[in-house]
Parts: sequence; structure tokens; C-alpha cells
Amino acid sequence: MKKISLVITAYNEQENVIELHKQICSTIQDIEEYQFEILFIENGSHDSTFSNLKKIQATDKRVKIIKLSRNFGFDGGITAGIDLVEADAAVIMTSNLQDDPAVIPKFIDMWENGYEMVYGVVVNRPGKSILRRFNSKIFYSLINKLTGGLIPENVSDFRLIDKKVILALRKFKESNRFYRGFFSWVGFKTIGVDFHRQKRQYGTSKATTSTQISFATRGLFSFSNFPLRISVIFAILCAISSIILLSVQVYRWFTFGVPFDGFGTIVGLFLLFFAILFTILSVLGQYIGMIFDETKARPIYIVDEIF
Repeated sequence: MKKISLVITAYNEQENVIELHKQICSTIQDIEEYQFEILFIENGSHDSTFSNLKKIQATDKRVKIIKLSRNFGFDGGITAGIDLVEADAAVIMTSNLQDDPAVIPKFIDMWENGYEMVYGVVVNRPGKSILRRFNSKIFYSLINKLTGGLIPENVSDFRLIDKKVILALRKFKESNRFYRGFFSWVGFKTIGVDFHRQKRQYGTSKATTSTQISFATRGLFSFSNFPLRISVIFAILCAISSIILLSVQVYRWFTFGVPFDGFGTIVGLFLLFFAILFTILSVLGQYIGMIFDETKARPIYIVDEIF
């Protein structure tokens, strides 16, 4: 009998983990041809998430809890789950109830049809502001183009991955993790399944504006060197503009005997060039910061206890 593990990260989701467990049990109770394991990654919560998971475990022997020493972020939690899971396939999902467990049978059907990775494609995002939906659209459009189509539009981390994929992902040792990029980079036979993201029932979203910007920046800089190429383009454009401006001024001097005029224009151009220069330096700083993180080689997560 094949074993499928549901790898679920949980951070301050005390009410949601209880409801999620009910929905999962309702979904898998009719799928008798597989052995299921429900693996919760308790990611350093400050509320009653861990105690509620222990209560769930007391009533369901399929539940296993990996308690991390502190919060290591979503990618840290996923890494712990992928490293420690032992199954023929794993379903990666969050505990905020937005990843609908009812989609899992569709994932399994595609897996049995020969696909080694089945990912969820978000059709709609209920409860999200117009600005948030607009930002998501811009992000996916941008990263899709800058990575040469590596990351599909509206793809989510909610997916089923075969054991082959699990073993491949364990080889990644990067500190700056962007799993949507990792999933695409490893390859294998892959297909997407459309699903409607559910509205969060309890608690508040952990995805603040700053975390979203950090997430987008990490994804962009981890899988594209296009920002570095932009720096070269800026430098070339600035050099050409400077040559043209200097040539015009010299021509005016020889033709009309006019001294170098337009000090306001010159100051404006200086400010523009300085802005471009500092933009280039900030891009370089981002890459250098990521290199610095990698050289430290700190563990991506630390397990406190396994229950």
C-alpha cells in the first residue's frame, strides 16, 4: 500500500489546525487504497497551536508533529517536512485553510496517471484586497518573464510531489529559499490543477506587505540575474547620454561662442545619474547580502522535538 504524507506548516493557527484536521479526515476517509500520514510542522507558534495539535494527535494516530525550536518561516518549515518525511508522495500545504483539502484527490489522480509533481493553480483569492491581487499579478508576470518561463503564473506551493522530487529537493542547501522556484527547477513530469483558494476562517494573515516584498525579492534574485544586466544597461545609457550632452555643449561653444550653459539641466542630470548609480549599488548589495547568508552556512531549521 502506497503511503502519502500531508506536510503542513503551522504558525499561530490554533483554531485553523482543528478545522483543517476535520476537513482532511473528511477528504481522505473514502480513499482507502492509500496509507495516509498527517505531518504537522509546528513552526515556533506563540499561541495554542502546539497544544491543539497534541490534542488532535491523541485522537488520530496518523498525526505526527515536528516541533521547531523557533519560527523559521514558511520555507524553513517546508524544508523540515521534506527532509523528514518518509512516503511515496507528499502533499505540501499550509494550515490557514486556504489550501482546500478537497483538491487532494485530484492531485492523487494525476499522480497515478504518471505525473511526478501536481501543483495547484490559484483561480481566485477571496478576502484579498485589490492592491494585493494586483501585486500578485505583477509579481507572477514579472518573475515568469525574467526566469524564462520557469515559474508558471498563479502557481502555489500547494501541491503533491513524488518521492523522486522529495529526494531531489533534499539536495538543495541554499539559505535563501524560494520553493516555487525549486519545484520548477528540479523538473520531472509536471501538471497544474486549478483550484479556488478558500477564505481564511480564523486568525490574521502572516503575509504582510514587508513579508510579501521580501518574498518577491528573494524569488527574483534567487532565480534571475536580470537585475545585474539592468545595471550594465544603465551604465551604457548613462555613458551615451553623457557623450551626447558633452558633444552638444562643445558644438554650441564653437558655433555660437556660448559658454557652457544650462546649469539646472546639468544638476538635474547629475541627480539622475546618482539615482541610477545608487540603484545599481542596491542591486549589487542585495546579491552580496545573499552571498553572505550562504557563506554563514547556518542550518535552515532546528528541530526541538518530534512527537
